[in-house]
Amino acid sequence: MADALFWETKKLSQMSHDEWESLCDGCGKCCMHKLEDEDTGELLFTSVACAQLDLSACRCKVYPKRWDYVPDCLTLTPQATQDLSWLPSTCAYRLLAAGQALPVWHPLISGNPNTVHSAQVSVRHKAISECSVDAEDWDIYVIDNL
Repeated sequence: MADALFWETKKLSQMSHDEWESLCDGCGKCCMHKLEDEDTGELLFTSVACAQLDLSACRCKVYPKRWDYVPDCLTLTPQATQDLSWLPSTCAYRLLAAGQALPVWHPLISGNPNTVHSAQVSVRHKAISECSVDAEDWDIYVIDNL
């Protein structure tokens, strides 16, 4: 059983590539565009998703080759989980870095990749593709938070 609960026994930096990748709950929130207020420096979240995000599955359509399509796509690392204050409060990487437990809807806990959607934690039915919106209009899609 210890292998199944690797997230409870290993630090983020000790995880294998596959273990690390399995922490992603498939919420899609990392793939949402953010804007910075020029006056205050405040980060503003939008409901505009990267063109590569499958809006139904909430997964990247080109994940292994994402940098070919989105050169500035984020590489999440154990260090980054501490440095990126914009990571959603529900993010497994952020939770585990803070010593907190995974939520009951997380696929590693539930055994079901759809619980993130049924718990309404994902961006499914809440996001619009950047292909449908001019970049200069993204401010219309600012939301309170992810």
